[in-house]
Amino acid sequence: MSDVVPLTGEPLALDLVNTRTAVGDLLTTPDDLRRWCDLQAGRLPDAPSADATSLAAVLAVREHTARALERVRHGERPDDADLTALNDAQLAAPAINELAWDGSALTAGRRRSGPSGTRLAAHLAEAAAELLSDPAVTRIRPCEAHDCVMLFLPAHPRRRWCSPARCGNRVRVARHYQRHKAD
Repeated sequence: MSDVVPLTGEPLALDLVNTRTAVGDLLTTPDDLRRWCDLQAGRLPDAPSADATSLAAVLAVREHTARALERVRHGERPDDADLTALNDAQLAAPAINELAWDGSALTAGRRRSGPSGTRLAAHLAEAAAELLSDPAVTRIRPCEAHDCVMLFLPAHPRRRWCSPARCGNRVRVARHYQRHKAD
């Protein structure tokens, strides 16, 4: 992973899509994937093993999610191949609500079967399905900074940048410089 810290805090599928930045791909090695998963630890069901197979599965989910998202957020029908690929990724590691007795009550916990990397890709494909089918998907917008390719789901309608600390600050500083350079 480059020095660029991935944007996090958006819906999980959007965070995955945002690992392709203007400066390059943040998921090029299994170690990059492991570090990204560490950043998303509270949102992923378990710590996946990060190997070349896991990376390939996650990158495939990311590509299909990005293409479907680009169409759906504009109110267009996504390609069937992208939807099929995301569905297949989920089917590769089916999830169940596993019942267990904790000593005093019955609990249900979501569990997936299959190899670790396949479970990770399935979880991310499920997050993509949730995002793509959410009516809020049409509110997803690109960052307005001229050199940024990040997408975000604004919680406030006036939000213009992927991050106020990243692009927002850079744009404000550039604007300030332009106003005061003639002085």
